[in-house]
Amino acid sequence: MEKSLILDAPQIKQKIRRMAFEIYEHNFKERSIVIAGIAGQGYVLAKLLAKEVEAISEIKIVLVQVWVDKEAPQQSDVKLDCELKELKKKCIILVDDVLNTGRTFAYGLKPFLNIAVKKIEIAVLVNRSHTLFPIYPQYTGYELATTLTEHVEVVLGKGSAVYLK
Repeated sequence: MEKSLILDAPQIKQKIRRMAFEIYEHNFKERSIVIAGIAGQGYVLAKLLAKEVEAISEIKIVLVQVWVDKEAPQQSDVKLDCELKELKKKCIILVDDVLNTGRTFAYGLKPFLNIAVKKIEIAVLVNRSHTLFPIYPQYTGYELATTLTEHVEVVLGKGSAVYLK
């Protein structure tokens, strides 16, 4: 199957930096915020966002990894790599690489709904706007109109790129 390059490494870096500034603008009064990345490319994006936010602000970032079974989210527990009590009364930003139907985000929110948090926001590198769940990203790197059969592949790290297949 043929791949089309949507974003290259410098463009991705620019998008992440802009998203970091937006996060800072919406949370500049906070001493610390939680950036929770969905395991895989979502967590890699969360680390990159955390690094950028820390570079431009005094906000302390608590980085959390969220494990969601994307194939069977109803049957499995969503796991975090920290204690829930550490997240009380914090601003949470849930991060993933691509927002397609919103299903992964909807289930990824589950542990955060069991504690008292200030607010929960969503950040994605690519928003495909095919949501079936009531999930709206506050921070979007790139909005992309695709068909349901097309696939968006995000590669972060060495050789960063976003492809459409």
